[in-house]
Amino acid sequence: MRFLHCLIFTEPIVNLYIINQTHEVFELKLYDRARALNINGAKVLAEKERLLNETFFLSCTLIRTVELKSLTLVQELFRNYYMRDYSPNSTLHMIDKREFGFVLFEGVMLRHKSFKYGDELKSYLINSVPSNAYCSCAYYGNPEADMEKKGWLGADLIFDIDADHIPTPCNKVHDEWVCGSCGFTGKGITPEICPICGSEKFDAKTWPCEVCLNSAKSETIKLLDALTDDFGFSKNEIRTFFSGHRGYHVQVDSDDARILDAISRKEIVDYVCGLGIDVVLHGLSEKEPRMAHIMQGSSLNDFGWRRRIVKGMYNLILNAKEEDFMRVGLKRNVIGIIFDNKNAILQSWDNSEPWRTIKGVGFQTWKKIAEHSAKLQSAKIDTVVTTDIHRLIRLTDTLHGKTGFKKVEFPVSALDDFDPFKSAVAFKENTATVFVFDAPEFRLGDEIFGPYKNQKVELPSAAAALLVCKGRAEVAD
Repeated sequence: MRFLHCLIFTEPIVNLYIINQTHEVFELKLYDRARALNINGAKVLAEKERLLNETFFLSCTLIRTVELKSLTLVQELFRNYYMRDYSPNSTLHMIDKREFGFVLFEGVMLRHKSFKYGDELKSYLINSVPSNAYCSCAYYGNPEADMEKKGWLGADLIFDIDADHIPTPCNKVHDEWVCGSCGFTGKGITPEICPICGSEKFDAKTWPCEVCLNSAKSETIKLLDALTDDFGFSKNEIRTFFSGHRGYHVQVDSDDARILDAISRKEIVDYVCGLGIDVVLHGLSEKEPRMAHIMQGSSLNDFGWRRRIVKGMYNLILNAKEEDFMRVGLKRNVIGIIFDNKNAILQSWDNSEPWRTIKGVGFQTWKKIAEHSAKLQSAKIDTVVTTDIHRLIRLTDTLHGKTGFKKVEFPVSALDDFDPFKSAVAFKENTATVFVFDAPEFRLGDEIFGPYKNQKVELPSAAAALLVCKGRAEVAD
């Protein structure tokens, strides 16, 4: 395969250079990138001459010609979306006080940008066509300054729920990872360290399937329950978003929340994650007055984690199979007793007396069930996102470089029925012919695609973009 172009990273200039015999194409691409990044054209050409004369490349990544076609397709789709369909979100509070960041398709991160008006932001997106666009959860006196000089004024309270952090039965079907150091491969959730060499660098290949996103939705529901019932935030103060990839974002718009420091946010994280929960301190206890064992527990009418643990226990007994109880650590004879008395146990919760309903199920068994239920009731969130008071979060209504989907806001009340494979589809026109290496069956809107394996196929732009962005396909010659 002949290589015709490469990326050259230089400081302070980053540009896409086309290496071939046609200098007209070379300079056209050069000026396009210079104009997009607001870099003086003469300075770019001077830098080009220096590089060519000294043959000095700080970093060079070769890309095949066919990959350039794929990149061009996605960039054109993104540009047309920002030109025709994108409107700067009117609910972006204090836009002039936020830092903006952008990741270009060449892999370069641009930070410390600011905009006074939404139209400025839209023009920048059209000209630069980033693969990903972000804004800070924080407000600053001087957003363009270095971090220590920005002047922190406060930050929105942000939660990120991502399927990457949630074990699901489909993980090992469509998710793969490769160690960046030794090349060892595996399926499922990417480990923190390589089991062979101990490296922390991985190349992960994931897929946004409906099972994963439904799991992320379930975690989001648990988070919202804690924020409203336990912390007292109203639904008018809470905003919910589909991230554009494999999860959801939750944002709390509250003056009280904006002034919280990182330590206070860590306390909230620990609470919603159930970190350090002791079921004995949340209602389940055993007393022995005069040798008679009496168990006490919480009820479904309690509040906070007491109610949450009991709710989890109730649902576990209602829905669990034998293998579920085995994972809890119960013996078969105890499991049999629970199944035989299942209806009596569930009905007794109305009177807060399930602990004394049947013989043969003692305190240690109930404790194991309660501890397992607490884990099930905890919300699986990306803890770093919430505690980072300078965090950049994906910009609403912008496109995700890994899918071509847009980040979508929707009412809290609409979460149960929200369908990301309909609402987040950005490209509604035209088709593209792609060669698909390997892709599972997937749905966009009401149409089913795939599975594909080493196939050339004509697809709607949204489906083609998803496959190209996920590295599952390339534009066909």
